[in-house]
Amino acid sequence: MKTMHSFQTQNLVAGYDNKTILHGISLAIPSNKISIIIGANGCGKSTLLKTMARLIKPISGQVMLDEQSINKIPPKQLARVLGLLPQSPVVPEGITVADLVGRGRFPHHSFLKGWSTADYEAVAEAMEIMNITEFADSHIDELSGGQRQRVWIAMALAQQTDILFLDEPTTYLDITYQVEILDLLTDLNRKRGTTIVMVLHDINLSARYADHIFALHEGKLISEGIPSQVITSELIKSIFDLNCIVTQDPVSNSPSVVPIGRHHAKSEMLV
Repeated sequence: MKTMHSFQTQNLVAGYDNKTILHGISLAIPSNKISIIIGANGCGKSTLLKTMARLIKPISGQVMLDEQSINKIPPKQLARVLGLLPQSPVVPEGITVADLVGRGRFPHHSFLKGWSTADYEAVAEAMEIMNITEFADSHIDELSGGQRQRVWIAMALAQQTDILFLDEPTTYLDITYQVEILDLLTDLNRKRGTTIVMVLHDINLSARYADHIFALHEGKLISEGIPSQVITSELIKSIFDLNCIVTQDPVSNSPSVVPIGRHHAKSEMLV
């Protein structure tokens, strides 16, 4: 089981290009759980994740790890606790799968220290977890989209952090790959206790895989809790301006959002 860490934001205000995106967000990430951030495009989901990962400096407020401001934690020390997979990472030209995954070991190296047995074992383990060992010597540009995404996640896993942030890890993937990636991340959480925080667009997949959901609207946190508490027709209407019916997922028993739409509005009367 991974170490339990406290991670929270306090009255967080942040943005970029002289534009404020986040307006006073205070939250606490549940340790050793899967948390998913949902909301409409432009509501601040990715900005929140990047600010919590110290890629964006807050205008005001605090991001706290174990009751210490992350701005006071040395970069390598922070990188040994917190890993981040950004949206659409850039692939270095000509790099192999094993080499890219190996870059996740950077926080564990000093200037004079070479690769250790622990480094090689961490890379091998990460590739095994993501089912990409057979591609170790392949170039990244030879892989499919789903395979590439598994490689990026393996790089983050090789970092061996207790907390892992992922910004839309299933975007542009077919539904088969989306479910596969989310299943693998769930395995990581359940078996290793890794605290996972994700930004996802798909509400139904979010409800199925999340232990805790944070719902954003126009840069503000308007609801949080377990999926059955957060995912309601009223919330979906307020943050997505979408009329819907919320039913029960027959597989996971989680909430499932069924959009109504203008051409099927009469069907609502039959439910």
